[in-house]
Amino acid sequence: MQNMDVEDPGSMPSTPVTPSTPGAPLFGGFGEDRPSGNRKKSRLGKGCNCFTVDTWPNEEGSLPAVTCTITMPPPPVPLAKKVIAEFIGTLILIFAGTATAIVNQKTQGIETLIGLAGSTGLAVMIIILATGHISGAHLNPSITIAFAALKHFPWTQVPLYIAAQMLASLCAAFMLKAIFHPIMGGGVTVPSVNYGQAFSLEFIISFNLMFVVTAVATDTRAVGELAGIAVGATVMLNILIAGPLTGASMNPVRTLGPAIAANNFKGIWIYFTAPILGALCGAGVYTAVKLPEEDEDALKQPSAVVSFRR
Repeated sequence: MQNMDVEDPGSMPSTPVTPSTPGAPLFGGFGEDRPSGNRKKSRLGKGCNCFTVDTWPNEEGSLPAVTCTITMPPPPVPLAKKVIAEFIGTLILIFAGTATAIVNQKTQGIETLIGLAGSTGLAVMIIILATGHISGAHLNPSITIAFAALKHFPWTQVPLYIAAQMLASLCAAFMLKAIFHPIMGGGVTVPSVNYGQAFSLEFIISFNLMFVVTAVATDTRAVGELAGIAVGATVMLNILIAGPLTGASMNPVRTLGPAIAANNFKGIWIYFTAPILGALCGAGVYTAVKLPEEDEDALKQPSAVVSFRR
């Protein structure tokens, strides 16, 4: 009986060699048209993928050769870099969303509601694409708290993330105040309806946002590569729904910095409570309805940072 071929892991290529490689085994039918049943689940760990290799048997009853490729997980990102990336991302978001609102006021509505929604949605999308693989691109204390509550993010890092988000909000707001003073008031999110309606709207749109964020950031079956588009589009939709009525904050620090810079605190408690409660409910509901994990090991190893780039 022919023995199974065993390859030295240190000499194996990082990608499957082609049939034309000298001395390489013949990967017969290794392509998209190959039946999925020939792919074997690794018993060596999550980072090792083993494939059956078709060979010409020298004698009847010989076993097929098996080759494995081992992919190492990426190195952990230092906490300092995460916090810096979170600060920069939040600064860009608050600056873009608030500046567009101020310019809209200064130009008597030339930006329009669609322009306001598009500006903030695009800012969210590009920040997720740029920093999602570093810090997770939370940009919002509500998202950070909701992730931590569901054990997708360590509580020990929550204070640092929220501090970075708050500082970024203040920096962006006072930069805009210096540029656009005395019309800073255009960037403040204040309710134009009664407080009950404003609370309900902020709760619902924050629920919508966190439901989508939880899907693309925590479910391995969601299309993580499109997370920026999905979350940005959700932000745009929410602004179109509630923008003229509450400012569609969805984010306590979106309200905090401009409120302090403009000294306008009307209904500020709504923007500190409704987004957090809505985000907690949105994350909890998605966690309850999503399909069970196929890989139980994934549930036993909580990730240090929930990232949009998987």
